[in-house]
Amino acid sequence: MKIQSYRFLQFLNKFLVYFVLTFFALVMIFPFAYMLATSFKIPADTFRYPPRMLPRNPETIVVDGYDEPLPLYFVDVDGVQKEYALAQSNIKVGTYAPADNLTATVERYLTEVKPTGGATNQQKVEVNGEMEKLFDVEVDGQIIPMILVSQTTVGEFVDPQNPENKVFQNVRLSEPVETFGGHPENYTEVIELNNMARALTNTALVTILVVVGQLLTSVVGGYAFARLRFPGRDTVFVFYLGTIMIPFVMLIVPLYQLMVLIGWTNRLAALIIPWIFSAYGTFLMRQHFITFPKEIEEAALLDGASRLQILWQILIPASVPALATQATFTFLYAWNSFFWPLVIINVGNEKNHVLTLALNVLRGRASDTPNLILAGAAIAIVPPLIVFILGQRFFVESVASSGVKG
Repeated sequence: MKIQSYRFLQFLNKFLVYFVLTFFALVMIFPFAYMLATSFKIPADTFRYPPRMLPRNPETIVVDGYDEPLPLYFVDVDGVQKEYALAQSNIKVGTYAPADNLTATVERYLTEVKPTGGATNQQKVEVNGEMEKLFDVEVDGQIIPMILVSQTTVGEFVDPQNPENKVFQNVRLSEPVETFGGHPENYTEVIELNNMARALTNTALVTILVVVGQLLTSVVGGYAFARLRFPGRDTVFVFYLGTIMIPFVMLIVPLYQLMVLIGWTNRLAALIIPWIFSAYGTFLMRQHFITFPKEIEEAALLDGASRLQILWQILIPASVPALATQATFTFLYAWNSFFWPLVIINVGNEKNHVLTLALNVLRGRASDTPNLILAGAAIAIVPPLIVFILGQRFFVESVASSGVKG
């Protein structure tokens, strides 16, 4: 009994742990999944309340006597829900009642009634202390002056099989006939609307060059600080590492002035060259190289290998986890960089826009079509997400092998 109770408690404990982890994982994934689903919707579907997760398409049907396909709706016909086509949507209907009996209401199209006394000299009557206009309404062959109690707009729905059968009801309160289906053309429209293809190309170019440049400078700098001995090495390293503590906002003005002096404003070079040097990357690679056994390096030196050969043929192949970690972090930073491109690249210079700037412009141009905005956001999010998933397996190994020795 004790063994069974212990096993049951273990099972219950694992079940609760997995349940909590799964719950929070779903909470974290839901906004991303909703963004992707909405990016495939039509504008009308994005504004629907209550919101729905999966995209749907309104059904249409060809009806005799109409030039274009008509949308299908569920309408109430003698208490039965049937599929009818919407032939006309903006038919105004008024509710009228005599001034002395407001409960005796009748409904008429606004085009069927006329002002009492004529349009230029319409008669009025006092109702509940307010003056109301009178209208001539025909009831059972008699013209009775009535006031307009309320007004609404209805739609004319016709039977697709027999267009002579018509039903009138409120369009906004009618449920359309829909089927599941996405609109991948939203992505094509986003790319064509805001020159997103050029921005995506620029972003990929800047990101790749920044990643390669940082890996190169970090590997060389990290190896120098880890293995080479020169006067003031540790002091220089401490000062270099201390630059991490300088907030980026303090560097904007002097860095911008430097770009103006060089002539790199409004150019992609300003998004690449200043960011290929990284104190964090140098520190990461230094800590990784310190953990590498010196005996292997000394044996290679005795065999006549140069420092560059040791770095390229021995250390770098053994540093894949550290390199992958830095490459992932650098990729995410360079891909999502917004503030510096906003400062250095003119908004009107669309040929040098990166993805974040293009999305900022798209937010204004497509403010009434959130499905297009979310399609642009998906274009910006999916690539770094893929890179992060591919590189995450190196993180634990890199963290475990760096920062151990000083």
